[in-house]
This record gives sequence, structure tokens and C-alpha cells, in this order.
Amino acid sequence: MTRILLSAIAALAITTGAFAAHADGNPEAGKKVFAKCRACHSLDAGKNGVGPSLHGVFGRKAGTAEGYKYSDAMKNKGVTWNEDNLEKYLENPKAFVPGNKMAFPGVKKESERDDLIAYLKQASK
Repeated sequence: MTRILLSAIAALAITTGAFAAHADGNPEAGKKVFAKCRACHSLDAGKNGVGPSLHGVFGRKAGTAEGYKYSDAMKNKGVTWNEDNLEKYLENPKAFVPGNKMAFPGVKKESERDDLIAYLKQASK
């Protein structure tokens, strides 16, 4: 019984730590990282470019920004954008959504992804 309890506590600590890492991102640093995204994405509601507007991205189902023509892969992914899904997507878009049309190779540094997610969370409301 003790092993089960310890395993559950360890799993909770690992899970909580994973979510806390995103919360610790620096939005100001993330604004600079967003410069890599700005050529294709806007934070203005309804203003799509080469990529969809990221306004309101948190809590939005993938492939559903109004007025943007998504790939079938993105429309059928079936995820809702949250910190964890954005972390995976931003690290390697082609691996997280095979067949999506975003040509960007990803943000390889974890600290930059955390900063970018913190910025998007703040700026995309």
C-alpha cells in the first residue's frame, strides 16, 4: 500500500512540475520569441495571415479559428490548445500534427517555448 501511495505522490509531483514550468515562462522574453511567429500570425481577433490569428488561442479547439483555411490534419487533430499541447506543438509542429501546413520547424529551446507560451497566454486574450 505504501508503494502505491508513494507512486501516486511521485506522479502528482511530476505532473504538477510539468505544468508549473509553463507558468514560470517570462512573457516579456516571450514577446521577443514571438517575433519568429509574427510574419505569419497575428494576435488581433479575426486577423488571419499566412497562419491563423492567435487571438483567443487558449481553450480553442485546433483547426477552428474563424475565417482560416486549415489542413485536414489540423482540423482533425481533436485537441484543444492549452499549455501542454502548445508546448508539444511548438517544439515540433510536424511531429505533433503530421500533415499540417505550417512550415515553421519549431522552437527548440524549452525556455523559449515556456516564455512564448507565457506571452501568448497574456497577449492572446
